[in-house]
Amino acid sequence: LSARGCWSTWPAFASGQTVPRNRKPCCAPEERPSGNKQVLLTVPKPRYLERLESYLRKELQSLDLTKKNSQELKLQPYREIFEFFIDNFKTYKPLLSAIKNEYEVTLAHQKKTIRALEPLKAMITTMSEEHTRQILALQEKEKDEINMLKQEKQRLLKFIDNMKEEKSSLQVQVEHLRTSVAEEYARYLNEYGARKMLLAKLNDIRNERLDRTRHQVQDVKGEDVVKLTLALKIARQDLTKAQVKLNAMVADYGDVVPRRDFESLEKKYSDLLQEMKALQKDFDQLHKEYETLQEIHRETTEERDNFCAELQQMQRNRTPRPNWTKCSEVIPGGAARWGCLAEGKTSDQLVDVLLEEIGTGVLKEINVFPGWGKGDTVPVYLRHDGEVKNKKLTKKDAVNILKDVWREKIALEQQTGKRSNLPEFFLGYLQKKYGDAAAMEWSYTLYENMRLCRSNHVLSSFYDVLTGKVGEEHYHGQNQLIADLQKELAACDSSNSGSLTSEQFRQEADPFPLKRKESIQELVDASRYRLDSTEDLIDYVSLFKEDEEGNAEPFVAKLRSQYVRERQEYLRELKSKLGDSTEVKADDLKTAFCAIDPDIDDQTLDTYVGLAYQVRREQPEQDVVPVETALERLLAADVRRAGPSPGERSTTGLEEE
Repeated sequence: LSARGCWSTWPAFASGQTVPRNRKPCCAPEERPSGNKQVLLTVPKPRYLERLESYLRKELQSLDLTKKNSQELKLQPYREIFEFFIDNFKTYKPLLSAIKNEYEVTLAHQKKTIRALEPLKAMITTMSEEHTRQILALQEKEKDEINMLKQEKQRLLKFIDNMKEEKSSLQVQVEHLRTSVAEEYARYLNEYGARKMLLAKLNDIRNERLDRTRHQVQDVKGEDVVKLTLALKIARQDLTKAQVKLNAMVADYGDVVPRRDFESLEKKYSDLLQEMKALQKDFDQLHKEYETLQEIHRETTEERDNFCAELQQMQRNRTPRPNWTKCSEVIPGGAARWGCLAEGKTSDQLVDVLLEEIGTGVLKEINVFPGWGKGDTVPVYLRHDGEVKNKKLTKKDAVNILKDVWREKIALEQQTGKRSNLPEFFLGYLQKKYGDAAAMEWSYTLYENMRLCRSNHVLSSFYDVLTGKVGEEHYHGQNQLIADLQKELAACDSSNSGSLTSEQFRQEADPFPLKRKESIQELVDASRYRLDSTEDLIDYVSLFKEDEEGNAEPFVAKLRSQYVRERQEYLRELKSKLGDSTEVKADDLKTAFCAIDPDIDDQTLDTYVGLAYQVRREQPEQDVVPVETALERLLAADVRRAGPSPGERSTTGLEEE
């Protein structure tokens, strides 16, 4: 602004250090047309504008733009510049303040909208992962075919190059033959000229002889001079006619080659023409195949571009990743404890951890729980009227109690040989240990801790079995798998050092159990989670350790997640085999199981069918059951693959051949 309060006349296009909207301050300014340089150098820039730009550059350069919230960090310097601008322009301050407030309100509304859409991130993440797996599967499926087509294309291109080289060689031969014919023609033409000169010389010699003989005859016989003159005149006329005829023949047949050479060249030309036609035919065939390959390549490229576009669209539509480091400011223990909690977890798992921390914090402030009543729908371990005291257990105490419940239950079942009901055993354990009066207090407290602490495997697995979401066999199956692998690794360690090399670890994990190469590699990577890239020894004993709260190492967590994923994939294959049917018969279910798992035995097959229909083998089977119901029952049970799938079996056979 000038001293009178008017707008500065300094032009917007004048030279000077400015901060473009979409370019960093440290970047070189774009080149401007040379015609305006002299004009721009003569126009000064307002000092206040230079101070604002200098302040903005310093603020932007001091920011760390590698963080996830870099855009919000960049917005703060611009907001401050705008506030300085409003404060200095008193006349326009109300209007500019209103504009700024409206923008702030709009930004707050947008942030509120984003927070409202955050619950959709789990579904978006699942869809993104599913589509990513589908894209990777399609890429892997098309990879071999594309490589084969590329090899075929290279072979055809090489063959075409050979044909071109052979064609060039034939063209060189044709040029050589043409040169030879030209040379032969020149030689014959020279011979023709020499013959012509020889004939003229011979004619001269003959005429001399005739003249000499005529003079001798005249001298001897004295023939009539008139007669001889007439004969000479006629002979000269005949000679002239012969010469004219000879010249005409030379003119007509001067470019003619001998028939023998013509026939030879014609035969060579015919052979070369036939060979060229055959090569042209092969070339046309190769050209058609090449066009076909190009069309296939174009279609493949279009399909790849469509998938990439779809992936990019999905990535744009996904909810932006939150800045999880902000949670360290509100979580007890600060950044150190949040770093331990968030290590190696996905966004969905971090949400569970955050909700768990919030829930446990609220749980510690509650003194009593409302009773659920004594109705038949209430679980036996929660049947109580009135308020129940909160024991305010720590996660460590809850984990130790539940582990002791599992040990007592397993010992009782081994002693009696019968499987007991977990809810009833859980209540009986608490009554036996803490008395009937305090049992409900411990039961309610443990139940609330299990319900909130979903990131802890001991608490979440006990909760799922206790509430009937999964069968008890699921829990024991995971533990048996981990125990078997631990025994296998210990058996491989002949020196009892507690360490194995990466190759030994891979050999022990490879055939155990039915895992793909990708899963084996994931386990190897998880086992080397805390190792440097140069270290080769893996401390397998530490892989199976747990902390005081029952949290396992990443290796065991990966093994459990693969266990769940393999069961889910197994049931997805079963659902795909059943097709679009809404109901399924027992025989059809058996057929589907045998199709996706040929190595399954009859006893296991009957057990799985009984789980789907919830009947024992000696009981009559139901006629039909909904497909979704059967799959839910099988998912809750410990249903696993007995052998490799038909696709993996054929792939293994091809690799062995």
